[in-house]
Amino acid sequence: MVGLWGAALLSLLLCATVRADVLHLATGDDYAPFTGKALPGQGMLTQVVRAALAEQGTAITLDWLPWNRGYLKTKRGEYDATFPYVRSAEREAEFLYSAPIYVAEQYIFSRAGDPIELGDLPAMTGRRLCYPLGWQPPAAIQQLIEQGVLRRHSPLGLQECARLLLLERDDLFIADRNLGDSAVQSAGADLAQFHQSRAPLQSNTLHFIVSRRHPRAAELIERFNRGLETLKARGEYQRLIESYAQ
Repeated sequence: MVGLWGAALLSLLLCATVRADVLHLATGDDYAPFTGKALPGQGMLTQVVRAALAEQGTAITLDWLPWNRGYLKTKRGEYDATFPYVRSAEREAEFLYSAPIYVAEQYIFSRAGDPIELGDLPAMTGRRLCYPLGWQPPAAIQQLIEQGVLRRHSPLGLQECARLLLLERDDLFIADRNLGDSAVQSAGADLAQFHQSRAPLQSNTLHFIVSRRHPRAAELIERFNRGLETLKARGEYQRLIESYAQ
């Protein structure tokens, strides 16, 4: 009888451990190729996050929420983590960041018939920047918005920005090369209809983030980083990235 009770207790403890290892994550849709419900594997970085945590024996649940809502719910501790986010002073006060899960170079996309380069921006008073709702512009661009040089328009996604440029309702958008190309193609447009700036505006790193309010924040970041490092060491990370770059 004691043996049976001992086995039952061990079984309950093991179940509790398994449940504890399930992390509840949130992310947003329509951020191709990084995240998206309709994308293969639900996006390049969704696959990276799943694989990195799986290396550590950690299962996940993933909820798709509007970006602002997912961010706020994670900050309050209603989710264990969210991704992918760039660094900012405001966010770093609230969240711990993982090692980079992707390095994104930001380019200016404009119409092929009205090409815009970095040096053109300071003299572009009144130009219309399309930058999706909930996205944080690079510091230099935010400054131009606050000075009234650029007028920001914020639709829900980058795909809509590509359409609005072709309709001449907006003049430029800023995105990582892969992200921008994906948005153009998803909008049913030809890449030849757009001009990508010759030089990148800046490079950003994208991260898996955990609220500083989370009781195991440091542990979760460390666990994720170990899994990510393992993926990179055996070439699986590069394979996932390249599969989306093709």
